[in-house]
This record gives sequence, structure tokens and C-alpha cells, in this order.
Amino acid sequence: MEHNPTQMRLAKYLAQTGLCSRRAATRYIRDGLITIEGRIANHIDTVTLIETPQGIESSEQLTFDGAPISAVEEKEYWAFHKAVGTDSRLLIDDSSSLLHLLPATPRLYPVGRLDKDSRGLLLLTNDGELTQTLMHPDFGHSKIYHVRVDRDFDDNFLQAMAQGVSYRDVTTLPCTLTRLAKDQFEITLTQGLNRQIRRMSQALGFKVIDLKRVKIQSLALGDLKEGEMRQLTSSELINLKSALE
Repeated sequence: MEHNPTQMRLAKYLAQTGLCSRRAATRYIRDGLITIEGRIANHIDTVTLIETPQGIESSEQLTFDGAPISAVEEKEYWAFHKAVGTDSRLLIDDSSSLLHLLPATPRLYPVGRLDKDSRGLLLLTNDGELTQTLMHPDFGHSKIYHVRVDRDFDDNFLQAMAQGVSYRDVTTLPCTLTRLAKDQFEITLTQGLNRQIRRMSQALGFKVIDLKRVKIQSLALGDLKEGEMRQLTSSELINLKSALE
């Protein structure tokens, strides 16, 4: 740390603490949930960074919804195999919430969500900048899923899914599909629409009965067992970040 005080925009600092992504930080500031030195913060505020035994933190007192905001933690990156029935949302009053399966420290947050009735890979991190990059709709990061539907399908189904499916008021972007079995397929998406695969399948007359995410960008689920988590290896992290440059 330099001897001269370092200033940082408030939203960027909040993201670096792991509280949220920078986009969410901007929203929290807008909604009056962040205070700085006892007053409601605004989007032009900056903080002064200082180094303490707990890490790098703001010299100003900051709160989120009345609770103090902790110092910037060392960035950590974990893979988690979510089981069906676990809610990806971090809801303290929900016994099924992912929150109750995570360690108290470091504070980890899922990058995006996986439906409660779906299973597979979640990326957990306290790196708000990485989260924002992966979540930004313009980035279009790839996610691969293995899906089983309620009956056998023909190649027309695969072709229709790959070309894009219209439902409600949206038409999905073209995607890549590969048959795995008579009633199973692998699909690669670059969109993150809510319950997208289920709604695409339903629009074509099929019901998804098992959905498992096996890959996010270069990060693969591998043989990680349901309910278990592990830190990313150095090579996995390098490959993941390289793909985002």
C-alpha cells in the first residue's frame, strides 16, 4: 500500500469487499441501503483505503442495510456441486438456502443461480469484479448442461432447440446441442434467461425431468460430489480469467 491515501469509488470498493457485484452495489447505493459516516451514500462517493491486520478497508464507516461492511478479503474461488432442493439464493430464513452450506469465512457468493430443482456446478467467489464480468449480459459466457426429458425425442427436436425457441415474449439465441441418449442431450447456452432450458423444452412439448450443469466457461464440475465444494486450482483460475479478457 502506498503511503499516500488511495481513493476508490464506493461501488467498486463494495464489490471488492465481496458484498456484491459492482452492478448490485450501484443498485444498493441508489436504493439508500448504503451509509457512509452515518449518512445515506450517493453514487459519486469515494472511500479512503487503509491497511489493517484484517485486510484493506475503508477509513470511513460503511454499513449495508444497517450492518457494518467488512474489510476487503483475499479473493477466493470455489466450485460447488449443488443438489436438487438447494436454493441458490442466500436467504437466512430459508432452511434450504445455499447460505447454510457455506463457511462463515470467507464470505462466498454464487455467480448467478441454478434453479432449486436443478443440480450441478456453481462458481462461488468473493471477487465482485469477476462476478460482474461473468454476469454481464453482453459477455455471453458459456454454460453446458446435461438434460433428460420425459420421453424420447427425434433429431427435429434437437434442431428446433438449436435454432432458438420462442416462448412467452422471447426467442432464445441459437445454441449447440448434442444427443447423449434417446431421452438425453447436452446443451451449451450463452444466455442466462430464467428457467430457459425448461421453458424451451416445454414449448416443444417436452418436460425436463433432470437438469445438471457440468461446465461454466472452462471450469468443469468433474467428479465433485453433490453437496461438496473445493477451491479452484491455479490453472483453473488462470484459464477462467484468461477467457474473460
